[in-house]
Amino acid sequence: MGGMMYRIDWSYIVFMLPCLILSLFAQAKVKSNFNTYGKIANSRGMTGAQAAQYVLNYYGVSGVRIESVSGNLTDHFHPKYNVIRLSQSVYNVASVAAIGVACHEAGHAVQHAQNYLPNKIRGTLIPAAKTGSSLGWILFLVGLFWPTYSQTFFFFFLVLYSLSVLVTIVTLPVEFDASRRALACIRDTNLLNSQEYKGAKKVLSAAAMTYVAAAATAILQLLRLILIANSRSRR
Repeated sequence: MGGMMYRIDWSYIVFMLPCLILSLFAQAKVKSNFNTYGKIANSRGMTGAQAAQYVLNYYGVSGVRIESVSGNLTDHFHPKYNVIRLSQSVYNVASVAAIGVACHEAGHAVQHAQNYLPNKIRGTLIPAAKTGSSLGWILFLVGLFWPTYSQTFFFFFLVLYSLSVLVTIVTLPVEFDASRRALACIRDTNLLNSQEYKGAKKVLSAAAMTYVAAAATAILQLLRLILIANSRSRR
């Protein structure tokens, strides 16, 4: 191993390590809160599927299917098929956590039905961001090995990568608003009592933190890549 030297990537330590720690903490918090309140039955005996339908009715939204999907914490709303898919730990479970998660996903369905602007912007950006991300990394790698045109390749890479960063940023108001709608329905109709409401809110607040961590990670990664691109371009 003699003369081999290892270079520490300080940019990763400075930019990405804090985000990694935040992401791990947020994910652990989600699992912890969900496990805690997933063991507490709600006083109405209402399942997640029933709660999702309850929220849809509250906001006057119809035509949305509610289905069970395999896995844990795999709950989501699919706008293309207008369907709420709830995981096995939510769909037919009458816990406080199940109510919170199901109502949140129903909140997304309400956004879709009411043409909530940030949600429409996010939906428009996602296809372009997916394509741009894949193509962008190819340009980045080409720029690394083709110094003559590296600045041009890096510029287009950063433009394309910025689309995926923008998606994570726009996702924040979408997720916060879905939880706001869910909690408003729960509170205003006394779907859960005060203690149960606090539990559901903790579950949704922890989930929201994962999106904050994702946005922070995407932004700092972009800044790190800009520094790397500038460094390479000067060589």
